[in-house]
This record gives sequence, structure tokens and C-alpha cells, in this order.
Amino acid sequence: MNEKKWLADQFEANRAHLRAAAYRMLGSRSEAEDAVQEAWLRLNRADTTDIGNLGGWLTTVVARICLDMLRARKTRREQPLEMPVHAAIADPAHDPERDAAFAESVGVALLVVLQTLAPAERVAFVLHDMFDLPFDEIAPIIGRTSAAARQLASRARRRVQGTDEAPDVDFGRKRTIAEAFLTASRIGDLEALLAVLAPDVVFRPDATAARFGPFGGRRGASEVAELFKGRAQAAEAALVDGEVGFIVRIKGELRVVVTLTIVDGKVTVIEAFADPDYLEHVDYSVLSS
Repeated sequence: MNEKKWLADQFEANRAHLRAAAYRMLGSRSEAEDAVQEAWLRLNRADTTDIGNLGGWLTTVVARICLDMLRARKTRREQPLEMPVHAAIADPAHDPERDAAFAESVGVALLVVLQTLAPAERVAFVLHDMFDLPFDEIAPIIGRTSAAARQLASRARRRVQGTDEAPDVDFGRKRTIAEAFLTASRIGDLEALLAVLAPDVVFRPDATAARFGPFGGRRGASEVAELFKGRAQAAEAALVDGEVGFIVRIKGELRVVVTLTIVDGKVTVIEAFADPDYLEHVDYSVLSS
């Protein structure tokens, strides 16, 4: 009984923080309350023996719940159950003064912009920029690497700050480099591959992708170029989580997603993902030729 009471007290001490995080991620007060309540249910079912930081654990759980809700909403092409802020304030069942103060702290404009972000982008941005969670801790929540989580948050930050229009030229250049990489890979042009790879380029496959062939991690332009020489026959250039990359589909089924990190006109990191859970939730669109 004492342990249950302690857990309940600790949860209540974290409730406001969890509700604020969930509200920023979901843009709906009622959904935020549902996410927090689900976290409480999971806490009661969990073995808390090895939880060193209960507040951090609860934040992680709420973030995962919110991510699932955002993905389900996107799959059903639904809008949030409530429009941000003003609908909640108008609800007579709520305390108007409390809701108004809470709404002001979040900002209508911010919530509107956040709703335009992809689920993983939104969660990465909220957790890092608003709640100071390190990318190493955000990465497993959204099913990405730490570098990919940083990239998602950075892109989200540009949109929130209204500076995402300028990179159009940069995007065009990145697309050209990605397509040059694919072409060189298909025809086995080693020199063309080396021309678009940074000297210290790194290739990182997930565990599933590594089983598709001799795809262990590689480092250095020569090793990576040799690895991709003559490959990518079935690959299609694509936007993956808003960044250039490519995908491989077999009989219409998505099998591999590859992301390219391009800096100063060179590919610096190549990451390959084939884990079914990742593929089920990744946001991608094929770039038409």
C-alpha cells in the first residue's frame, strides 16, 4: 500500500509536466488527458523496481503514447478532436481562467504549426526543444538513430521559426546529389560514387538491413563506394521523413528505406532501415523523375 501511494504521489507531482508535453505533441487537451491517463495505467502494470528516474520514465511513456496517437490519426486522416486552445477554452466544463493561462503558455500559433509536422518530427522537436530531452533518449522513442532524431528536430525547428522556405534551393541540390548517387550505384560507376561521397562517409544499417547482404557498417568513401557499386537496381529516389533518400519496394511492398545526410554537397552518412516496425510508420514519398 505504501508503494502504491508513493507511486500515486509521484505521478501527481509529474502530472502537470506530462499533460503539458502531451498537449504540445497532440494539440488536443482531451487527447492529452487520455495519454496521461494511459501512462498512469501503464505505470500500475509496470515493474518499477529498476526505474531510477520515474519522471523521465513517465515522459518517455507519454511520448510513445502520443506518437502512436499521432500516427493513428494520420492513418485515419483525422484532425485533432479539438482545435488548439480556443475550443478547449470555450468548453464550459473546463475552468476558463486555468485554460486561458495554459493556452497562453503554449501559444496558438505554435500549436497550429506543430500540427503540420510529421509525427516523428513533432515528438522529436517537442521533447528536445521544449523539454530538453537529449537526442540519445529521443531516438528509441521515435525509432530513429540519434542523428536522425536531431535532423527531424532541426527541420521542425525551421518550420516553427518560419525559415523552412529558404532551403528549396538546398533541397534541389540534395536531390541532384541523391539521384547521382543512385545512378552511379546502378551502373557501377565507382568514380561517380566517390565524387558524391565525403571522405569520412559512414554507412549504418539496422540489424534487419544488415541481414540482406554484406551490409555491415562501413566507414570511408572507398569502402562505402565498393559496397554500393552495382547495387540500387530496384531503388527509387524518395523523400524519407522529409529528407532525400531512397526506398526499395518488392512487389509493391516497402522493404528497405535509406536516408542520406548531405553536408556541403557530399553524402556524409547513409543509414539503411528494414525493420518492419520502422517501415510501418516511416513517412516517405517517391520523387517522380
